[in-house]
Amino acid sequence: MVELFLKQLLAEFNIAAGKFSDNTVARLLHNAKINELTKSITAAKNKVISIFHIYKETEEFKDAQIMLPNAVSRKHYEYRVDLSRFPNICIREIRNLDKAGLSFDVASAKISGIPASALSVDLQLSFTCGQGEDQVEDIKIIPFTVNADPKDLWLNKPSNKNDLYAKADSDKYAGPFLDKRIAVASQRGRSHAHEGAFRDDHFYVCKLPLGWEIIAVADGAGSAKFSRQGSKIATTFIAESFHDETLLAELSERCSDYFNAAVSNTPETPAAAEDPALKHKSSIINILYKQVRNLHAKLIEFAQQEAIQLKDLNTTLIFALTGKFDNGYTVLTFGVGDCPVNIITGNPVEVKLLNQLDIGEFGGGTRFVTMPEIFTNDIASRFAINRFEDFSRLVLMTDGVYDPKFVTENKLEDKAAWDAFFADLDGHNEDNARVDFLRNDGIEDQLLSWLNFWSKGNHDDRTLAIIY
Repeated sequence: MVELFLKQLLAEFNIAAGKFSDNTVARLLHNAKINELTKSITAAKNKVISIFHIYKETEEFKDAQIMLPNAVSRKHYEYRVDLSRFPNICIREIRNLDKAGLSFDVASAKISGIPASALSVDLQLSFTCGQGEDQVEDIKIIPFTVNADPKDLWLNKPSNKNDLYAKADSDKYAGPFLDKRIAVASQRGRSHAHEGAFRDDHFYVCKLPLGWEIIAVADGAGSAKFSRQGSKIATTFIAESFHDETLLAELSERCSDYFNAAVSNTPETPAAAEDPALKHKSSIINILYKQVRNLHAKLIEFAQQEAIQLKDLNTTLIFALTGKFDNGYTVLTFGVGDCPVNIITGNPVEVKLLNQLDIGEFGGGTRFVTMPEIFTNDIASRFAINRFEDFSRLVLMTDGVYDPKFVTENKLEDKAAWDAFFADLDGHNEDNARVDFLRNDGIEDQLLSWLNFWSKGNHDDRTLAIIY
């Protein structure tokens, strides 16, 4: 090492090699002072190189492209800074991180927390490179963004309470229903709230004579100027129209005759013989049909009185007229539009859609109870007559719930889809919003809160009624 050092030194000072130079180098190889100086100079060179590499790694780290993933306000954020390429770098502090509501753990190099609001900020990474007295401190700037929660981009303007046919932005109800309970909530959609427009959905629950009760739900057409009033008239009128003891007495008798006849029918019944079950079914549908027809006439009358067009009141309508009798629960349903009525039985668990939806092969477009064309020979298919020994849930909903939670019509009779839906109601969702059907206190508020769920592209009014 000494010989190489001396030869490099002689070359550096332009001392030519030769007999005298070589002899001198040979003598100096054993000189203690020269050996000591050589070691000292070599150590100094190594020290310089070591410091050089520390500064070089510092510059490389400062220039390295480190992209922190964007955070979302009110959503948990966690990110570990990858330092595998920089073994001598240690991040000591990240300044301005507190402005984003986040913190930094030095030991794990992990950023975490829940940002409170959207912002953009330049983070200052205070870091060191190297150890001991050779350690270098420096700052690296990294831009960081907290995006707004998509929910925050939607305004929530109150509707004008002084406007024509003003309606509350939300509604809720809970109480007894037959020998069960009912919870209903209706929430204005984000699209309407953003514009300060009214909720177009409506519902109405009514206790009737002779042990009957009814729940009606309607979804006013967003394109119709006064559909909020149309849905209100549709639900309240149809429900109150059954508040007639004479009518319900006849309906009860017809239903009893129908179910008895249906049970007594046998395959041996002659084909030419009149089917008594069919006769009683026709009588029941005729009673229900007249009430729906009267509703249509009421909407026409209202439009004429108010000097507006009937289509300004366009609305869907579903209702379930139910009664608890000795032989079980009678459930009479009607539907026009794209809102489903479903029943979930107890043991065994079965799911049944109780109305025809005006989607897919049936409609080609949503139908409304304001449309004269629905009153054709096919209208009988819009009514359903059912009896159940018992049931665990009877559910009515508008498409503001149906579209994001079921997506397609075939899922409405899929047990797995309903299991997922009730799990969602039980709190298995990103908001941890839960509807507790075991406790009656405040269940309508829980349901209303649950209806505030986020679903990209689904911002319509939402109404959900559950008899349980």
